[in-house]
Amino acid sequence: MLLNEFSPIAFIATTPTGAKKLQFLCQNQDNTLWVPESLSEINHAKTYKDSLKNHLANLWDNHQAFVFCLATGAVVRLISNLLKSKSTDPAVVVVDETGKFVISLCGGHQGGADKLTQLIALQLGATPVLTGASNGLELPAVDMLGIPFGWCRGEGDWNAVSAAVAKGEEVEVIQEVGSTLWQNNLPKSHPFKFNESQTTKAKIFISHKQYSPPLSPSSPLCLPSLTWHPRVLWVGIGCERGTSKQVIADAIDKVFLENQLALSAIAGIATIDIKSDEVGLLEFCHESNLPLITFPSETLSTVTVPNPSQVVEKEVGTPSVAEAAAIVAATQQSNTSSQNIASLQIPKQIYRSSNQNQKGAVTIAIAQAEKEYIGKVGKLLLVGTGPGNLEQMTPAAQTAVASADAVIGYSLYIDLIAPILRKHQIVEALPITKERDRAARAIELANWGLTVAVISSGDSGIYGMAGLVMEDLQASGWNGKNPHVEVFPGVSAFQSAAARVGTPLMHDFCAVSLSDLLTPWEIIIKRLEAAAAADFVTALYNPKSKTRTQQLTEAREIFLKYRNPETPVAVVRSVYREDEQITITTLEKLLDVPVDMLTTVLIGNQSTRSYGQWMITPRGYRK
Repeated sequence: MLLNEFSPIAFIATTPTGAKKLQFLCQNQDNTLWVPESLSEINHAKTYKDSLKNHLANLWDNHQAFVFCLATGAVVRLISNLLKSKSTDPAVVVVDETGKFVISLCGGHQGGADKLTQLIALQLGATPVLTGASNGLELPAVDMLGIPFGWCRGEGDWNAVSAAVAKGEEVEVIQEVGSTLWQNNLPKSHPFKFNESQTTKAKIFISHKQYSPPLSPSSPLCLPSLTWHPRVLWVGIGCERGTSKQVIADAIDKVFLENQLALSAIAGIATIDIKSDEVGLLEFCHESNLPLITFPSETLSTVTVPNPSQVVEKEVGTPSVAEAAAIVAATQQSNTSSQNIASLQIPKQIYRSSNQNQKGAVTIAIAQAEKEYIGKVGKLLLVGTGPGNLEQMTPAAQTAVASADAVIGYSLYIDLIAPILRKHQIVEALPITKERDRAARAIELANWGLTVAVISSGDSGIYGMAGLVMEDLQASGWNGKNPHVEVFPGVSAFQSAAARVGTPLMHDFCAVSLSDLLTPWEIIIKRLEAAAAADFVTALYNPKSKTRTQQLTEAREIFLKYRNPETPVAVVRSVYREDEQITITTLEKLLDVPVDMLTTVLIGNQSTRSYGQWMITPRGYRK
């Protein structure tokens, strides 16, 4: 599932060892493991009969990525005649037969091979090999800058600007629209200048405008430049019934050209709901790959517009279609409650074709949203990172974090997983008491269209962020599909603590949090009484904080009513981390051991025994 964004992927192996190495990566039905006929016994693989070179030629244009378990030189010879352009070639990744290295061979940036390499390396426990200059400098690749936000590439000298960044030369950034989140995690020594500078060697424009071509490259005044177009423009349309697709396209082209706006900055088309079946409009949106959103006249009639029409109001129930629809669409995308007339960039323009054979008329208006349209279904990846040591984090959880556009979590947990974060991911660390803020921010970004990893220590579904995120989604009227949600389990704190002290959880057990911030202490007391009386081995979470010191004392008193004072107790702090502390004590002496919010306490049942530095709870097999 985590490699879905690259599907379909062709995995290629020519030896049994290579096939087994790639086999478990082919879990998506769109991905295929290809082997020669001599390896037909390999399960869940397809065989090719022709030469591998000819077979690749047949697959090349229909796959987003190729992953080879072959010698790098062999792969180069196999694909050399298939390579056309780095802007269109698929990602090509090579895995060595030992599974120690994963190499991004071709299509590193625009093909996504660098990212795919990192994800596969995490799955295999291998070392990713990335050779692009921007990777070494820890700088974002300029040809990938706007990809997470759905920006479209405009004109420019992409190679020259990339070269300037690779050399560490100053590059001026003129950003008029679009998200600035990409700027937040730049290294201190980055070459980007966000104010006008006389020493820059290249320019990056991030704009909804169509800039004129630069001066001749031979001119000393010319600097190499490129343009990204965030999709912030919503085109409101009203049209006569039966207006053709061509007339609609010509009208939009004319208005955008006259106002020096970029067609690739269009977020979508908006109109009144009675036009939802307009054939020409539907055909235009389909061919242009643009969303069409419609609004009822009741909604459009509440919008104040500069050019209302009584004729239109009498005809369709609202004094404005094009202007009002553009404003409402831009307002909704911006997630603002006010309908701001200032967002209307171009008031309505009426267009009729001069071609007698092209019938119909179109009214065009353009509004600008504060936030760009990404055009993707967002994802929430609710990830348990385990106790804090990366070796204890599942490969799936590591891959989920590395695949995300944005990572959100408590600052301590962000620091613990820093080695698996990709350069230039959006990383937002919030304090320990800001769980609601973290959940709201994650949902906001996912609703926008980003893939967001929300991290929790241990298992995200056990006293972690997963429950809060799901609750907030439910409260917001979530349809269960958008954003898409996936939960990645992690090794929980009580499991980690138990593993460090032996087998205390070999019989029935439970977990109770002593924090009364979200649960009344009276309820917690009832649960402690029940757990103690029922002889459950009990894990205590959140046992003590700077301001909350009595709860552990009361919990101990409750258990002493039902358990022998010599009952073994494990006190485990910062399990599997550098400052790990483990103490085996007894219920009677529990309060003599230092305890804080990073501590998990395991209280044995009546049959639990200590053996040196180990705790053992019999399951009953020896009876």
